[in-house]
Amino acid sequence: MKALILAAGESSRMMPLTANRPKSLLFVGGKPFLEHILLALRNAGIKEVTLLVGYQKEKIKDYFKDGGKLGVKIRYAEQKERLGTAHAVETVSIDENFLCINGDVLITKELIKNLMDFYRKHNGPVVTGVNVKDSKEFGVLKVKNNKLKDLMEKPKNAGKCLANAGVYVFTPDIFGFIRKTKKSKRGEYEITSSIRMMMNEKDVYVFVSKNEWVDVGRAWDLLDANRIYLEGMRKKVLGKVEKNTTIHGAVIIGNGSIIRNGSYIEGPVFIGENCDIGPNCYVRAYTSIGDNCRVGNAVEIKNSVIMKNTKIPHHSYVGDSIIGENCNLGSGTKTANLRFDEKNIFSFIKGKKTDTGRRKLGVVMGDNVKTGINSMIDVGTVIGENSFIGPGCFVKGWIKPNSMVCK
Repeated sequence: MKALILAAGESSRMMPLTANRPKSLLFVGGKPFLEHILLALRNAGIKEVTLLVGYQKEKIKDYFKDGGKLGVKIRYAEQKERLGTAHAVETVSIDENFLCINGDVLITKELIKNLMDFYRKHNGPVVTGVNVKDSKEFGVLKVKNNKLKDLMEKPKNAGKCLANAGVYVFTPDIFGFIRKTKKSKRGEYEITSSIRMMMNEKDVYVFVSKNEWVDVGRAWDLLDANRIYLEGMRKKVLGKVEKNTTIHGAVIIGNGSIIRNGSYIEGPVFIGENCDIGPNCYVRAYTSIGDNCRVGNAVEIKNSVIMKNTKIPHHSYVGDSIIGENCNLGSGTKTANLRFDEKNIFSFIKGKKTDTGRRKLGVVMGDNVKTGINSMIDVGTVIGENSFIGPGCFVKGWIKPNSMVCK
């Protein structure tokens, strides 16, 4: 079976992390997000993939090329106008049953294998569902005897429900239903509307997945995806580890990296190539550090994603945070990650204050940000790309791109 991955969107809700790259290339669990999806497909036996691209498409093409290095065959299609998921699927012509995946959902090879087993049993179109605690961000599936009975788009106050996971097996007649689909109130052609029409004419089956799943629609969702992908790692040390270091659990250390004396690393942790870690630092579980990073003396990093070419040289704390590329944290930079009252932390999407649903969250920091010595960053703060935070400053809230914050 062939697969179609929808990866054309601009992902404005992920800003500032997507200012310089598409969401599919965001670093998580030691790899770009889309690479995890491609590897899951390959490991499940699906090796012919169409990538639907749009926003910053050349960066995706330059990174994955024809897919040969990953053991898959990739062809590309472009969605020039982003007019909804149904419009995205219609952009591609496929004359056989195919797997269709939203490019911003976390999937594993186990999920794909289980879905394919279910599809072969029922031999018809399939929508994947996952159980969630809150339906407000998802479409909701109503199911009877493994068959889809209704599909509601983000209903209010549904609470716990079976959500649309954004992973489908379509038959070629989906294109006919898409051509009949009208724009929704949001001004988009919704695939849910197309599926609803299909459901009225033929059986559409629902596969309920028990595998871990994350819809990576907001910056802090990367932390959940990072945790899941790191949990599947095995220890692999390719770099140099000096004496008097401590390494516990599954830790990957890339070629050319050095772990200096006194460092304590508590896996699962990923450290990329040509990194300089230590001496006397503490890297805690569920941390991913990209290539060419520096983590220095008396630094503690916990449950965070640090993208490539970033320097956290000394006396700093980074917890439950996402730090972009080419950042430099001055000595003594601290990120708060827990409210005094331990209630949910609020952060920002496109400048709008939003409940993250998380008790712990530090900073979301765009690329090319510099902080001065002893700077302090409050919980849930978003710092736009190319910003400067002056020495001794306390920052909170939404810091726009290209800002200079001084005392």
